[in-house]
Amino acid sequence: MSQDLKNIENKIKDSSLWDKFIDFLDFKLIDFTYGTGQNVHDIVLKVKYVLLVAIVMILTTYLLRWVKRLVTRKMPQEDKVKFNTVFSFARWIIYVIVVLVVFDSIGINVTAIFAASAALLIGVGLALQTLFQDIISGIFILVDQSVHVGDIIEINGKVGRVEEIKLRTTRAVTIDNKVLVIPNHMYLENSLFNWTQNGNITRESVTVGVAYGSDVQLVKKLLLQAATEHEAVLDEPPPLVLFTDFGDSSLNFKLVFTLGDSFMAAIPQSELRFEIDRLFRENNITIPFPQRDIHIIQNQNKA
Repeated sequence: MSQDLKNIENKIKDSSLWDKFIDFLDFKLIDFTYGTGQNVHDIVLKVKYVLLVAIVMILTTYLLRWVKRLVTRKMPQEDKVKFNTVFSFARWIIYVIVVLVVFDSIGINVTAIFAASAALLIGVGLALQTLFQDIISGIFILVDQSVHVGDIIEINGKVGRVEEIKLRTTRAVTIDNKVLVIPNHMYLENSLFNWTQNGNITRESVTVGVAYGSDVQLVKKLLLQAATEHEAVLDEPPPLVLFTDFGDSSLNFKLVFTLGDSFMAAIPQSELRFEIDRLFRENNITIPFPQRDIHIIQNQNKA
């Protein structure tokens, strides 16, 4: 008899715990009503809804990881990196959609939530406008492959070698080893020069002016000599000299040559200028500077 009483007592205790657990699940975290007349809306958020959303989010996370492994299993490493970048952005969109679907399925008026937070959503949208532009631009860059890691790019007069392309920014290193962080939306708003999209070999040039009366054939010979003797200048295609213009104070020439690494072009260009100056001095070729003759006319008043 005493054993039966104990069993009944344990059942009562278990029932009490279960009721407490049910009450905890039904506890309302958010409960308010807004609107007037026929447009009254109730927004109720209970603990069990939050737990349900958490469970669904965990299951969604594992499902997305499985899909990611399945899709990228046979992808090349370069394509896999691009896919992971785009997938990281799409994942958050999927999370938002899943949460909204779960809320709608358990009876929470999603339209009412949007209506109640309309002002907040507008403010957040305006604040994150540039962020969304960067992300969308990053997706465009990854899809159309206009820029790759290792490319040398010029934007807004700044030149750098691309080290990393992220969804929001692109990181490049300049010739003086400074890190250049470029928001991706700048690619849509500015002209982008990709120096190495057609390969690392580029054509560079050095301009110089000589005095009128100089032997232009000798000038051409000395310019070609300076280029062909420099170790960084490639033999093919060969250097060439262009007689560009008759200037105000000089005859203008351009020495065009080919380099294998355009990122370091400033150094060979500087060395060629030193060599051209030396060769011109040895051969009495003058590099002029602008000169002006000033005539002063004095007016004498006659008595």
